[in-house]
Amino acid sequence: MEELTELYILAVKEVLGDILRVLYAPQKVFKKIIKNPSYLGPVILLIIFVLAQVGSSYIVASRSYIEQTNPLGDIGDSWTANALNWDATPGVIITNNSVDFINSTLYYGATSIDFFASDLQAIKMELPDFGESVNCGTDGFDNVSLRVKIISPNSNPESAYLVLSSLDESSFVYEITDELRNNVDVWTNLTLPVGFGDWTSIGNDAVWENITGLALEVSWSVNSTVNILLDGLFFRGDFRGPLELYGASYFASTAINAVAPFLFEWLLLSGFMYLLIKKIFNSESELVWRTLMVVVGYALITIVIQAILLTLVYTSLPDIYYPLEVLAGTTGEFEVAYQVILDKISFVSNVGTVIQVAVYAWIVALGTFITNTISDLGWMKSLLVSGVSLLLTVIVLGFLL
Repeated sequence: MEELTELYILAVKEVLGDILRVLYAPQKVFKKIIKNPSYLGPVILLIIFVLAQVGSSYIVASRSYIEQTNPLGDIGDSWTANALNWDATPGVIITNNSVDFINSTLYYGATSIDFFASDLQAIKMELPDFGESVNCGTDGFDNVSLRVKIISPNSNPESAYLVLSSLDESSFVYEITDELRNNVDVWTNLTLPVGFGDWTSIGNDAVWENITGLALEVSWSVNSTVNILLDGLFFRGDFRGPLELYGASYFASTAINAVAPFLFEWLLLSGFMYLLIKKIFNSESELVWRTLMVVVGYALITIVIQAILLTLVYTSLPDIYYPLEVLAGTTGEFEVAYQVILDKISFVSNVGTVIQVAVYAWIVALGTFITNTISDLGWMKSLLVSGVSLLLTVIVLGFLL
């Protein structure tokens, strides 16, 4: 048993030496590997690659903060998805509007709440019960967000208030008259701080730690036809990192997801090189698939080094906050919010691009050595085989991953 262990250790040491020699004597070590191909080298590289990816993911996660909402993102804006949840001033017709709503890829549903009355001076639109109370205290949410669209009347409201219900009919009231001025027939994003600010407390029992419902009260100077849409009601502003949200499962998922790119690139690059050598250029050399795949696996030390370098580069990342606008993909807002993130990570992105280009060139160079060593093709054809194989691999990976 001890002899087997020693032999295995020696084999691993020899393979590790071969991996390192790929960096400074590729053609010489490729000739050696071709004579005695073993999958141990590529497997070791795969393990190192996965560890590097987990490390870089940890660094990125430690600097990333994702906005949490109530309702949760996976159930969307459920409070403005069902008209039956809402009450209003007598005479107001409440329906779901599936034509005019906030368009996004996630979070927001495909409907808004439509309030209509033909002769009204003041309207109260109320969601009396959230189902369970919302914590807007010091350890809870920081903002309440609601989309409002006044279709008619075509005049500024005389007054408008947002009311958050609390315990025993007590509440907090915030005047939003100015926010709704000159915004007729456009969606207005009301995002207001909670827990502090210009809220007026009504009643003795209003506490921010227990918010149970919401109402919007709007009035005009004269009776009018009133048509108002509401959408996208969320409590928000609580940012948490992936590590806090997902724990150990985050690392497990990262490790599993890191395996696929390595294996796909290994298989595709080997496959395209084999086809080009044997079928396109009709090489007469005796090319064995297993041998080619093993030697290409050693060449993937390039993407292992890339993963290690990116891990080091990611240490320069600033804290990055992903707000609801980015997560939801809201049309018109996503682009602005995401550009803020792109500006923050521009240095890391630029360095990553330079590393990627250098790695591509390195893979082509190693692929040229491999082709020239394993076949009877000359240097120019070997370069062409390597370059085309990498190009096809990148294109296919773009569809697969």
